[in-house]
Parts: sequence; structure tokens; C-alpha cells
Amino acid sequence: MMLTVQDFLQIDFPAMLAALFATVSCGLLGNFLVLRRQSLMGDAISHAVLPGIVLGFLLAGSRATWPIFLGALGAAIVAAILIELVRRFGRVEPGTAMGVVFSIMFAGGLVLMEQAAAHSVDLDAECVLYGQLEDILWLEATGWGSLIDPVALAGMPREVGTLAVITAITVAGVALFYKELKITSFDPALATTLGIPATVFHFGLMLMVGAVAVAAFEAVGSILVIAMFICPAAAARMLTDRLVLQLWLSVLLAAIAAIGGYLVAAFGPFLVGGEHSLAASGMIAVMTGILMGLSVLFAPRYGVVSRKLRERRGEAGLETADLA
Repeated sequence: MMLTVQDFLQIDFPAMLAALFATVSCGLLGNFLVLRRQSLMGDAISHAVLPGIVLGFLLAGSRATWPIFLGALGAAIVAAILIELVRRFGRVEPGTAMGVVFSIMFAGGLVLMEQAAAHSVDLDAECVLYGQLEDILWLEATGWGSLIDPVALAGMPREVGTLAVITAITVAGVALFYKELKITSFDPALATTLGIPATVFHFGLMLMVGAVAVAAFEAVGSILVIAMFICPAAAARMLTDRLVLQLWLSVLLAAIAAIGGYLVAAFGPFLVGGEHSLAASGMIAVMTGILMGLSVLFAPRYGVVSRKLRERRGEAGLETADLA
């Protein structure tokens, strides 16, 4: 299989960019969900935005960007508020509240999808689950010079531009409010006594999680969004106890998963005699699982192998002391 530069730039490059922006933004915010023991919040919101997406389709009658984005973002905000209300007034665990809200809202979205089908609106479950990375094409690209050609860049797919903006906003938000996010994640009560409104930052974080989930939803689907909110941050948490380093590691792991997963999905089967590529979003999610598994096994301090080695060294030291 011969791949030209033009083919790569038109077919693979924009898809890889979209995956990279989606995974980095999800992975960065996922750190604070992991620290707050709310890892399932990304799962909950990515499922709960479905009714908002469908309503946007029904109102617009097409895949117009703003109706979909606003509908999904509104659903994400409603989900975050409902989860907090169920948790407080129902006096249940956060995981239970998330499960109740996202399952009901996701089921409502599936019901609305039947209405969308009845109105001949182009919306299907596969798009919701797997996204459409393979359909993100940059047809204006003709060579490497297109990367600095304003005319060619103007034709960059809409999904890439949207995810680039969301990623920039996410990075800027984390950089500007790092101290507040850190203290409200570790000790909300202490943050309140210091004059930092923990509740405001909680809902601000949920708003950002919702915006990122919505922006990534169409391109990469709910499965990848869920994986990226959890796995890079959890793997980075295994590797370090320093939050700043954890943030950098989560971004690095997310980037490795995005680029590596896409390349394996697109070209891996052909290297072993296959005739068809694999689903890129699914393979990227699998890659995040592999990275998480490696961290669990080989993390310097908390990895299974490292702990076993320390235990053996300790036992050997005791035996040596007894012999002495």
C-alpha cells in the first residue's frame, strides 16, 4: 500500500489532529475528576448529553454545529445539577447519583432518536458510540506547504477547529485556576474557609467537562470520551504524587494513545496482511487501556511489579540480618 504525502494530509492528518485535541482536553480535565473521586462524571455527562444532541438535530433538521452544541451543553449542565441534587437530597453515594441520572437521560435520548428517525434526520447509534474520525477529511491539502497556506488552512474540517478552540480554552482554564482547582479537589472544606467557593469551582469544572465532552462527541464518540476522561489521568496518578507532573504525564499519555492508536488502527492491519483498517476511536480507547495496564504493572512506586520487588528485597534483608 503506497501512501503519498497528499493522501496522508487529506485523510489521516486531520483525523489524528481531531483525536489528539479530544484526548488531550479530556485527559487534562480527567485529573481533577480522578482527584475528586468522580471519575464516572465524564461517563455520566457523555451519556447524558445524548438527549440534548438529539434535540439539536430535531430543531435544526441537520448536523448544524451550534444547535447541536448548545443542546448538548444544556443537557450536560442539567445532568451535573441533577447529579448534585440527587446526591444531596437523596443522601446517596456520588456514583449512585451519577448512575441514576445518566441512565435515565441516556434512555431518554434513545427514545428521542426514534423521533429523529421518524423525522428523517440523519442520526444513528454508531455515530453516537464511535464518532466519525474516518470521515474527517482535509481535501484542500496538497502537500506540506498546505500547513502554512491560509487558503488551505481555511478548509480544515470544522471538527478540528472546534476541538482546537476547546483544547486551548481547557489549557488556559487549568493554568489560570490551577491553585483553586487543586485545593477544591483535595479539600473542599479548607477551600471554603480560605474564601475559595468550592461549589462554584465544582460546577465550573462540570461545565468544562460538559463542553469538552460535547465538542469531542461528534468526532470520536462516547466510548473514547469516557476512556480519555479516566485512563490517562489514572495512569499518570500511578506514576507520580506531584500534581503538576501528573498533569503533564496525563497529556503525554493522551497524545501517545491518540497518535499510536490511530496509526495502529489505520495501518496495522495492512502490515499483517489484512484488507481493512480498524475503527480508530475504538483502537485509541484500547491504547489508553494498554497504557493504564502498563502503569498498574510497572509504575515506579505503586506498580505491582515494583511492590513485589520491594517486598522481596525486604524479605532478603531480613534473612541476611537473621544469618548475621
